[in-house]
Amino acid sequence: MSPVESPWRYIVVEGVIGAGKTSLCRMLRESLGARLTLEVVEENPFLPRFYENREAYAFVTQNFFLLSRYKQQMDLLQMDLFEGPLVADYLFAKDRIFANINLADDELRLYEHLASILEERVLRPALVVYLQASTEVLMTRIRWRGRSYERDMDEGYIQTLNEAYNYFFFHYDDTPLLIVNSNDLDFVKNRHHYEELLGRILTPFSGTQYYVPEGKEG
Repeated sequence: MSPVESPWRYIVVEGVIGAGKTSLCRMLRESLGARLTLEVVEENPFLPRFYENREAYAFVTQNFFLLSRYKQQMDLLQMDLFEGPLVADYLFAKDRIFANINLADDELRLYEHLASILEERVLRPALVVYLQASTEVLMTRIRWRGRSYERDMDEGYIQTLNEAYNYFFFHYDDTPLLIVNSNDLDFVKNRHHYEELLGRILTPFSGTQYYVPEGKEG
C-alpha cells in the first residue's frame, strides 16, 4: 500500500503510560511512510528501582530521561524533514510533568535550570496528538501489556500523572493539538477505529481540537 500524504511534517503522539502512544506511532509510520523516533524507556537503568522507591530514585531517573531525550532531539536536527514525515511518541516539554510530580523542591530547581537551557534547541512539532484516557482504562492496559517493571504500578501514581497530563495539555498552545478520547478506542485491533482516527489526524487545523470516536464496530 502506498503511503498516505500527510500535511504535517512532524507529528508527536502523547499520553500517560498505557495510553497507546507507541502503538499509534508505529501504525502511523506504516500509513505515512514516516520515520519513527521512540523515547528511551526500558533502557533507563533506574526505572525499575524508581517504581519501587520513587523518592530515592526520582532525580537520577528524571535526568536520565531528560538527557537521553535531548540527545534524540539533537539527532532529529540533523535530519532533512523534507525527505518525509517524522513521527515521535513523546513531546520533549512533557518531561516537566514528571519532574513536577516526582522531584523535591531543591531537585526541581536544578532540573528546571538544566531543562530550560536544553529546550531552546529542541525541534518543534507540527502537530501533537494527545491520547486521553481514564485512570481505570490506563491501569487495565498497563496490566494487559505485562511489562515486568510496571507489574506493581501504583494506581494512585497513575491518577496523579493523569491529572497532571490533563492540566498540561489544557494549557498547551505551542502547536496544533488534537485531544483524543481513547477510552473506547481500539485502533490496534479495530481497523475502522484506526482509519477514522487517521482521517482526523490528517485533516489540517489550527488551535486545539477534540475527537470523541463514535465507537462503531469495524
